Amino acid sequence: MTEIILMSDARVAAIPVVECGEPLVDVSDVLLVDDRKNKESDSGAELLLRQGVLDRLLEAQALLPDGLRLLFVEGYRPPALQRRYFERYGDELRAAHPDWPADRLRTAASRYVSPPEIAPHSAGAAVDLTLADADGRELDMGTPMNANPEQSDGACYTGAENITEEARANRAVLGKAFGAVGLVNYPTEWWHWSYGDRYWALMSGAPAALYGPKDLAPS
Repeated sequence: MTEIILMSDARVAAIPVVECGEPLVDVSDVLLVDDRKNKESDSGAELLLRQGVLDRLLEAQALLPDGLRLLFVEGYRPPALQRRYFERYGDELRAAHPDWPADRLRTAASRYVSPPEIAPHSAGAAVDLTLADADGRELDMGTPMNANPEQSDGACYTGAENITEEARANRAVLGKAFGAVGLVNYPTEWWHWSYGDRYWALMSGAPAALYGPKDLAPS
């Protein structure tokens, strides 16, 4: 079995960041957007991505089979929100496993939510998305997006075997298009892809990340 490197791995944190200064841009004019994340934050921040990531998403969409398109759910995530997600999931795991030491809890939490200090979403480098048909209906990907490992019995892992052949084929379509344009997948979440962040640098062999964590200027 191929080793799964988690976000909590010291090798990820060790990657240097050489911030390129690329802006965050709104994707809503060029991609089909699902508003499920807007219910958690009405700032619209989740619609933002680094320009280079958006450019690659559009390239990937052009590679999809006829009748399919990307359904964008979440891009940029402010660092404070990322920390809240990480701590909330960690609290759930701590309640379920009170005997686990802190390092084990951190590792387990990072299967589903990145530690805040290295989170690709907070750099505007990561996107959560799925595939839809021409009418905007989501394809079967094996689990709902954002199903955690406990809820899905591990089926949220990209290479999971406990999904249907149809779902496996749809994941393969997504993976082929994204791999062709240089994005990398986080293998515990079939929906999470990134470019330019520390995890991408480690997995692609780049010497440094292009994008570091970013706070939005007050409006």
